[in-house]
Amino acid sequence: MTVLAPWACNPAQSKGRLHEEQSKTGEAGERGPRDAYQRDRDRIVHSIAFRRLRHKTQVFLAPDGDHFRVRLTHSLEVAQIGRTIARTLGLNEDLTEALCLAHDIGHPPFGHAGEDALKAAMSAAGGFDHNGHTLRTLMRIERAYPRFDGLNLTWETLEGLAKHNGPARHPGWALHAADMEADLALDTYASLEAQVAALADDIAYDNHDIDDGLRAGLLCLDQLMAVPLVAHGWDRVRALFPDVSERRQARELVRSQIGVMVNDLLEESRRRVAASGVTSVDEVRAAGQALVAFSDEMRLAERDLKRFMYANLYHHPMQLEAAAAAHDVVAGLFAAFHADPAALPPEWRQSLPAEEPAFSRHIADYIAGMTDRYAIREYARVVGPVTMPDGF
Repeated sequence: MTVLAPWACNPAQSKGRLHEEQSKTGEAGERGPRDAYQRDRDRIVHSIAFRRLRHKTQVFLAPDGDHFRVRLTHSLEVAQIGRTIARTLGLNEDLTEALCLAHDIGHPPFGHAGEDALKAAMSAAGGFDHNGHTLRTLMRIERAYPRFDGLNLTWETLEGLAKHNGPARHPGWALHAADMEADLALDTYASLEAQVAALADDIAYDNHDIDDGLRAGLLCLDQLMAVPLVAHGWDRVRALFPDVSERRQARELVRSQIGVMVNDLLEESRRRVAASGVTSVDEVRAAGQALVAFSDEMRLAERDLKRFMYANLYHHPMQLEAAAAAHDVVAGLFAAFHADPAALPPEWRQSLPAEEPAFSRHIADYIAGMTDRYAIREYARVVGPVTMPDGF
């Protein structure tokens, strides 16, 4: 059993949940042997929103190939990396895992293309951002319990999801609403568990997107050698495994690069925690800086890798063509439902608010929950035939 560091989140000291719950025996408190953060993780895994991630875009929109990552597999990979880091640093693994698994739940269909479309469509109703929608989904839209909306997650899980990328001093309307309900102290840093989840996300997609890009043929190894971090790793892999196929070498490159980034993060984070002198999770929140971080050298190397990936994969002409088509689907759905709310399914139509901005936000909630394939079917039903690029 891992011994928690003094600056780790302890479930026995949780600030609790918004709604008091009753056990099966009628007594207030947790049911079964799980602690509060383990229950949060399990609630997330069993949620409808989490299951839908299996058909939501990671990099490639509604990919034909079974081997490409989707939001669900990405979230599982982030959780694996996050747990390893948390265990090594003496942090709470279960809270870290819950945050990693839930961090992308607010993404609409088609990834960032869908988000851009909803943001534009919702401009008069406060806009849209996936992080705020994650909180909205978990606090309001999920309805698995008889006496309250949402999953009734602990304060620490909600706080971590709200601030895993740092203080949120200018929250959008959805995150602001979550803060009004739960008082998430948005102007401070989150727990170390949340900071781990944020960088585990970066490590996962930085490297796994290379793997998917090579598999799809949108990237080639010669291109990747322009990135010093990758070129150094490639030289090391080829020296260690000179007699295996290039394809296997490429898989080892991705795997070993994850290890290099994790080890750098561990070393730098230990140094920062020691230098900060923090002795509690409250002092972590008040530290005024992230304590889980890459070294300056790795931070710059990772930034170079991101720039390369945007230029050569995320903005590849084939990706941009698919993103444009996806944008049109989401924008078309919003316009159609806004003009004719009778086209909404009965359960969504019956609960549709009459006034703005709640009217538009309700429609956006419905669209944001869609999978890629369901969005395409709904577009065909309420708008008309849709043509997506080959391989979609």
